[in-house]
Amino acid sequence: MSLKVFSLRERPDLIPSVFSPKFDGLWPNFMRQNQTAKLYFGKAVFFDYLDYAFVGLIDEEVVARAFGVPFALNVDGRAELPDGGWDQVIRWAHEDKLIGRKPNTMSALEITLAPRARGIGNALAMLGALKTCARNVGFDELSVPVRPNQKQRDPRLPMDEYIKLQRADGSPLDSWLRTHIAVGGRILKIAPYSITIAGTITEWSSWTGIAFERSGMVEIDGALVPMLVSIEHNYGIYAEPNVWVRHAL
Repeated sequence: MSLKVFSLRERPDLIPSVFSPKFDGLWPNFMRQNQTAKLYFGKAVFFDYLDYAFVGLIDEEVVARAFGVPFALNVDGRAELPDGGWDQVIRWAHEDKLIGRKPNTMSALEITLAPRARGIGNALAMLGALKTCARNVGFDELSVPVRPNQKQRDPRLPMDEYIKLQRADGSPLDSWLRTHIAVGGRILKIAPYSITIAGTITEWSSWTGIAFERSGMVEIDGALVPMLVSIEHNYGIYAEPNVWVRHAL
């Protein structure tokens, strides 16, 4: 059951499988409502990023996907990795394309595995594909706005406290953070509003199945932190923190 990894530039025929309900359904519905994502995944622009998008196959079945985005750092207004995390690097990459600015670094955006492909090193293989991609285009690091998946078990705990939780051996308690650190990643800082999703109360009810009845902070399944709901003003906002991790290449 060896994993074979290809860029989507090499295998554009697999794009429909990469975005099939099998994969999209692995994410909470509300996480698929991010508007900034259209600047990367939208049909009009995604083909520009096929060299940075990867698919993993086992026995010719698509079981993994990974996405990265190149952008310019250390230019005017971009002295460090952004507090806006995932959203902001996509916006920066889009701006760079519009004005013809050459990228000088790369961020991972996502690594997703089908259940049958988990727990046997395939996440590292997909991360390795992104690292190799960054190295091959001349970048000396890969940054990752890590989404610590186990954080959803304790959504009220601030992220800066969560990342300090450790196992007996001193490694991070969160398995995905632990994976990055084990292969040389270094935690830099929190991106406090890395993925921001906004909608009306009706939209949020359709995305989550919750009948929102009062304003305030509300916990929802699959979220790393509570979302903010205002019944009076008819909106809900989810601002997800991620953890910037840098991999030297």
